[in-house]
Amino acid sequence: MKAPAPTYFYPNRMGRIILLALEEVLGRNGVNAVLNLASLPDYIGHYPPHNQDLSLPFEHISRMQGALEDAYGPRGGRGLALQTGRACFKYGLREFGPGLGLTDLAFRLLPLPAKLKVGSEAFAGLFNLGTDQRVRLETDEKFIHWHIARCPLCWERKTDSPCCHLAVGLLQEALYWISGGKYFLVEETSCIACGDSACTIVIEQTPIN
Repeated sequence: MKAPAPTYFYPNRMGRIILLALEEVLGRNGVNAVLNLASLPDYIGHYPPHNQDLSLPFEHISRMQGALEDAYGPRGGRGLALQTGRACFKYGLREFGPGLGLTDLAFRLLPLPAKLKVGSEAFAGLFNLGTDQRVRLETDEKFIHWHIARCPLCWERKTDSPCCHLAVGLLQEALYWISGGKYFLVEETSCIACGDSACTIVIEQTPIN
């Protein structure tokens, strides 16, 4: 008999950010439709409270992502998840930026390579210390490899191609903000949902504009 999968959680505050970002992208009715499709109607009109309690199961986050693709198709769902990830950064910066030092003048004055290093380490630490998600960074001269060993976005999903688009959008927007308006190549190259050992997002350290 197969053992049940362990249950892992995000803090309520991060779950609330995801739903607020979804609402910004889809509108209230769109969010409600996605939550119904994901069999998560209890969140309709009752977003998680604004606290750090680890109460939002990875399974719920994953079902929301799957419902986006079910409702809008693979390409449409991907685009909406990317937009949602970018909106998540805006809300997350407001919530967590001061605590991470990302809004300090000293950080803003660092040269870009140092900002990328410090910012990515702070960002990874936020997930590793405050959630059940696990992130490992690997950096070389050209790339930052963002490895997610325990990923809520594709938890227990099976897909033919990488599907953690919200994380890609989140990192795209983080890089845009950190760099003062530059765009970077950000691509998910492996995904647990595809049978890989980790979800890996590769970030090219040189901006494309």
